[in-house]
Formats: sequence, C-alpha cells, structure tokens
Amino acid sequence: MKKWVKLHLFYLGDSKKHIIFRSTQWSRGKDEKIFRKPVFDENYEKIGVIHDIFGPAEKPFISIRGNPGVEITPEKVLYVQV
Repeated sequence: MKKWVKLHLFYLGDSKKHIIFRSTQWSRGKDEKIFRKPVFDENYEKIGVIHDIFGPAEKPFISIRGNPGVEITPEKVLYVQV
C-alpha cells in the first residue's frame, strides 16, 4: 500500500522547464525512492513530476517539472506517494 509523504522543501527558483527546491529534511534510504515520482498538492491533485535529485547527499536539490498550466508556488505544500 502506498502512503503519502510530505516533501520538506525550500523554494530556490525557476529554470526554463523546472522548479528548483532544496530539501530541508532528507533521509537517504527512504527519500531516494521519490525520484521520478508524481508530485501532488495539498488537495492531492497531480501537479508535476520529480525530474532530478542532485547536489549534496545531506540536503540535495530537487528539480520538479510542473504539468502544463499548473503554477507551483513557494507556499504550496507538496506530497509524493511511495
């Protein structure tokens, strides 16, 4: 059974196709499972996909590719299913 996991992210900015965040809480073994998973907002509507995880292992950067027409703002609470 899949469970909802809240992403603890700090918004850094936008690139041409992605929104870049920095993880504020990271558990290496557990959180690495989120790679290429869909991202959902607080209403559990799919708003994008985790495109890449990069940078330092303790607090990596996370690149999210948003769905067309969906705005991902720094205030949004984001979730994945694992």
